[in-house]
Amino acid sequence: MTTPPLRKDAARNRERIVAVARDLVDQGTALHLNDVARRAGVGVATVYRHFATPEALLETVAAPCLEDLAAHGERALADPDPWRALTHFLSRVVEAQLTDAALPPVAAAAEDALPPTTRLKQALAATGTTLLDRARAAGAVRPDLAAADLVPLMCGIAHAVSVHGGTTGDRIATGNRYLATLLDGMRPVPSRA
Repeated sequence: MTTPPLRKDAARNRERIVAVARDLVDQGTALHLNDVARRAGVGVATVYRHFATPEALLETVAAPCLEDLAAHGERALADPDPWRALTHFLSRVVEAQLTDAALPPVAAAAEDALPPTTRLKQALAATGTTLLDRARAAGAVRPDLAAADLVPLMCGIAHAVSVHGGTTGDRIATGNRYLATLLDGMRPVPSRA
Protein backbone atom coordinates (compact mmCIF):
# COMPACT_ATOMS: atom_id res chain seq x y z
CA MET A 1 0.00 0.00 0.00
CA THR A 2 1.46 3.35 -1.02
CA THR A 3 0.88 6.60 0.80
CA PRO A 4 -0.82 9.25 -1.32
CA PRO A 5 1.32 12.32 -1.97
CA LEU A 6 0.85 15.27 0.36
CA ARG A 7 -0.95 18.38 -0.80
CA LYS A 8 1.49 21.20 -1.57
CA ASP A 9 0.65 23.16 1.57
CA ALA A 10 0.94 20.03 3.73
CA ALA A 11 4.27 19.16 2.10
CA ARG A 12 5.56 22.70 2.77
CA ASN A 13 4.46 22.48 6.40
CA ARG A 14 6.18 19.12 6.79
CA GLU A 15 9.40 20.47 5.26
CA ARG A 16 9.26 23.50 7.56
CA ILE A 17 8.70 21.28 10.61
CA VAL A 18 11.65 19.05 9.69
CA ALA A 19 13.88 22.09 9.03
CA VAL A 20 13.03 23.58 12.44
CA ALA A 21 13.66 20.21 14.09
CA ARG A 22 17.01 19.93 12.27
CA ASP A 23 18.04 23.35 13.61
CA LEU A 24 16.99 22.45 17.15
CA VAL A 25 18.85 19.14 17.05
CA ASP A 26 21.96 20.87 15.68
CA GLN A 27 21.76 23.37 18.57
CA GLY A 28 21.51 20.51 21.07
CA THR A 29 17.94 21.44 22.02
CA ALA A 30 15.48 18.68 22.89
CA LEU A 31 12.57 18.26 20.51
CA HIS A 32 9.21 19.20 22.01
CA LEU A 33 6.46 19.10 19.41
CA ASN A 34 4.68 22.19 20.82
CA ASP A 35 7.93 24.16 20.60
CA VAL A 36 8.57 22.89 17.07
CA ALA A 37 5.06 23.99 16.04
CA ARG A 38 5.58 27.48 17.45
CA ARG A 39 8.97 27.91 15.78
CA ALA A 40 7.69 26.51 12.46
CA GLY A 41 4.69 28.83 12.52
CA VAL A 42 2.16 26.00 12.29
CA GLY A 43 -0.46 24.64 14.62
CA VAL A 44 0.38 21.91 17.09
CA ALA A 45 -2.17 19.65 15.41
CA THR A 46 -0.27 20.07 12.13
CA VAL A 47 2.92 18.82 13.74
CA TYR A 48 1.12 15.88 15.35
CA ARG A 49 -0.53 14.98 12.02
CA HIS A 50 2.93 14.53 10.52
CA PHE A 51 4.81 13.24 13.58
CA ALA A 52 3.02 11.42 16.38
CA THR A 53 6.01 11.65 18.74
CA PRO A 54 9.25 13.60 19.13
CA GLU A 55 11.07 10.33 18.42
CA ALA A 56 9.36 10.03 15.04
CA LEU A 57 10.43 13.58 14.20
CA LEU A 58 14.00 12.93 15.37
CA GLU A 59 14.17 9.77 13.25
CA THR A 60 12.93 11.76 10.25
CA VAL A 61 15.71 14.28 10.84
CA ALA A 62 18.27 11.45 11.07
CA ALA A 63 16.92 9.54 8.03
CA PRO A 64 19.12 11.22 5.37
CA CYS A 65 22.24 10.38 7.38
CA LEU A 66 21.12 6.78 7.89
CA GLU A 67 20.36 6.48 4.17
CA ASP A 68 23.79 7.90 3.30
CA LEU A 69 25.47 5.41 5.64
CA ALA A 70 23.49 2.55 4.10
CA ALA A 71 24.60 3.64 0.61
CA HIS A 72 28.20 3.92 1.81
CA GLY A 73 27.87 0.43 3.28
CA GLU A 74 26.72 -0.93 -0.08
CA ARG A 75 29.80 0.59 -1.72
CA ALA A 76 32.01 -0.88 1.00
CA LEU A 77 30.54 -4.32 0.38
CA ALA A 78 31.61 -4.02 -3.26
CA ASP A 79 35.24 -3.28 -2.29
CA PRO A 80 37.34 -6.42 -2.89
CA ASP A 81 39.79 -5.52 -0.08
CA PRO A 82 38.13 -6.67 3.18
CA TRP A 83 40.27 -4.55 5.54
CA ARG A 84 39.95 -1.37 3.47
CA ALA A 85 36.19 -1.92 3.12
CA LEU A 86 35.75 -2.32 6.88
CA THR A 87 37.95 0.62 7.82
CA HIS A 88 36.35 2.99 5.30
CA PHE A 89 32.87 2.01 6.50
CA LEU A 90 33.78 2.47 10.18
CA SER A 91 35.44 5.79 9.39
CA ARG A 92 32.25 7.02 7.71
CA VAL A 93 30.17 5.83 10.68
CA VAL A 94 32.35 7.75 13.14
CA GLU A 95 32.29 10.88 10.97
CA ALA A 96 28.49 10.69 10.70
CA GLN A 97 28.14 10.36 14.46
CA LEU A 98 30.31 13.44 14.93
CA THR A 99 28.65 15.63 12.31
CA ASP A 100 24.96 14.74 12.59
CA ALA A 101 23.58 15.34 16.09
CA ALA A 102 20.42 13.37 15.25
CA LEU A 103 22.32 10.15 14.58
CA PRO A 104 23.69 9.15 18.02
CA PRO A 105 20.35 9.16 19.89
CA VAL A 106 18.58 7.40 17.01
CA ALA A 107 21.35 4.80 16.73
CA ALA A 108 21.32 4.21 20.49
CA ALA A 109 17.53 3.93 20.84
CA ALA A 110 16.39 0.45 21.82
CA GLU A 111 13.10 0.91 19.96
CA ASP A 112 12.31 2.86 16.82
CA ALA A 113 9.23 4.99 16.18
CA LEU A 114 9.28 4.49 12.40
CA PRO A 115 9.62 1.23 10.44
CA PRO A 116 12.07 2.77 7.90
CA THR A 117 14.43 3.58 10.79
CA THR A 118 14.36 -0.04 11.92
CA ARG A 119 15.06 -1.25 8.37
CA LEU A 120 17.99 1.16 7.95
CA LYS A 121 19.50 0.27 11.32
CA GLN A 122 19.15 -3.45 10.54
CA ALA A 123 20.78 -2.93 7.13
CA LEU A 124 23.68 -1.04 8.72
CA ALA A 125 24.16 -3.75 11.35
CA ALA A 126 24.10 -6.45 8.65
CA THR A 127 26.63 -4.50 6.59
CA GLY A 128 28.95 -4.11 9.58
CA THR A 129 28.65 -7.81 10.36
CA THR A 130 29.39 -8.84 6.77
CA LEU A 131 32.36 -6.49 6.52
CA LEU A 132 33.77 -7.71 9.83
CA ASP A 133 33.25 -11.37 8.87
CA ARG A 134 35.02 -10.80 5.54
CA ALA A 135 37.94 -9.07 7.26
CA ARG A 136 38.15 -11.83 9.87
CA ALA A 137 38.08 -14.54 7.17
CA ALA A 138 40.93 -12.73 5.38
CA GLY A 139 42.97 -12.75 8.59
CA ALA A 140 42.87 -8.95 8.83
CA VAL A 141 40.92 -8.82 12.10
CA ARG A 142 41.49 -10.60 15.38
CA PRO A 143 39.24 -13.63 15.74
CA ASP A 144 37.74 -12.66 19.11
CA LEU A 145 36.14 -9.41 17.86
CA ALA A 146 32.38 -9.94 17.57
CA ALA A 147 30.01 -8.05 15.32
CA ALA A 148 28.06 -7.03 18.43
CA ASP A 149 31.18 -5.12 19.56
CA LEU A 150 31.15 -2.71 16.60
CA VAL A 151 28.24 -0.46 17.60
CA PRO A 152 29.41 0.07 21.21
CA LEU A 153 32.96 0.74 20.00
CA MET A 154 31.78 3.32 17.44
CA CYS A 155 29.51 4.93 20.04
CA GLY A 156 32.41 4.94 22.48
CA ILE A 157 34.56 6.89 20.04
CA ALA A 158 31.75 9.39 19.45
CA HIS A 159 31.25 9.82 23.20
CA ALA A 160 34.97 10.24 23.84
CA VAL A 161 35.17 12.90 21.13
CA SER A 162 32.15 14.73 22.55
CA VAL A 163 33.92 14.87 25.92
CA HIS A 164 37.04 16.17 24.19
CA GLY A 165 35.07 18.93 22.41
CA GLY A 166 36.39 21.40 19.85
CA THR A 167 35.31 22.59 16.44
CA THR A 168 33.76 20.22 13.93
CA GLY A 169 37.13 19.88 12.17
CA ASP A 170 38.89 19.20 15.46
CA ARG A 171 36.26 16.65 16.43
CA ILE A 172 36.58 14.79 13.11
CA ALA A 173 40.38 14.76 13.41
CA THR A 174 40.14 13.49 16.99
CA GLY A 175 37.57 10.86 15.96
CA ASN A 176 39.83 9.66 13.16
CA ARG A 177 42.77 9.46 15.57
CA TYR A 178 40.71 7.46 18.07
CA LEU A 179 39.42 5.22 15.27
CA ALA A 180 42.99 4.61 14.03
CA THR A 181 43.95 3.49 17.54
CA LEU A 182 40.92 1.21 17.71
CA LEU A 183 41.67 -0.23 14.27
CA ASP A 184 45.23 -1.03 15.37
CA GLY A 185 43.73 -2.94 18.29
CA MET A 186 41.43 -4.88 15.94
CA ARG A 187 44.34 -6.33 14.00
CA PRO A 188 45.39 -9.91 14.78
CA VAL A 189 48.07 -10.30 17.41
CA PRO A 190 51.24 -11.71 15.82
CA SER A 191 52.10 -15.24 16.84
CA ARG A 192 54.98 -15.50 19.33
CA ALA A 193 56.03 -18.92 18.12
